[in-house]
Amino acid sequence: MAEQAYTQVFRNGENRYATREDFRKILEEDLNRLYQLSFLLTADHQKAERCFVASIEECANENRVFREWARPWTKRVVVENAIRELKPRPSRSNSSSLPSVRNQQSSGASGHLTAEALLGLADFERFVFVLCVLERYREHDCTLLLGCSASQVREAWTRAIEILAGIDQVVVSTKSVRRYAI
Repeated sequence: MAEQAYTQVFRNGENRYATREDFRKILEEDLNRLYQLSFLLTADHQKAERCFVASIEECANENRVFREWARPWTKRVVVENAIRELKPRPSRSNSSSLPSVRNQQSSGASGHLTAEALLGLADFERFVFVLCVLERYREHDCTLLLGCSASQVREAWTRAIEILAGIDQVVVSTKSVRRYAI
């Protein structure tokens, strides 16, 4: 069945690769979300803008991406550009010591995570949290993108959760964190 569809696509002369028009449509539809991703990763409007513009340029070059994969590929281009912009690296701190919260409430009165608290995380922890939690990347994908080990991703994820939870307000067990990280 799949072979028939494959053959039919080529007989009809349809291009199975995304075109500039496909990327233009994706960027038009997802503009705010893609910029927000860039900003959450870089934590700086100027860096986010540079990252986002570089991503648009890369999409405009019509890379050979299957049409069905164009949307996730566009998001990945934003992530890769943010990684190139900041080069986030794991901290060398002792994983048993908890980092301090930067004198801010990590959640509002409603108990929801605030952007200010997220932007207050160290670069590596913020990247891991955004990728694993908000964007639902798998741990393995994060290790490949960030060039680190799985244990470094888990430790950063745990530190981010502890900081965002307010450390003294909520105790997050490592077992429950790992269950949701993958």
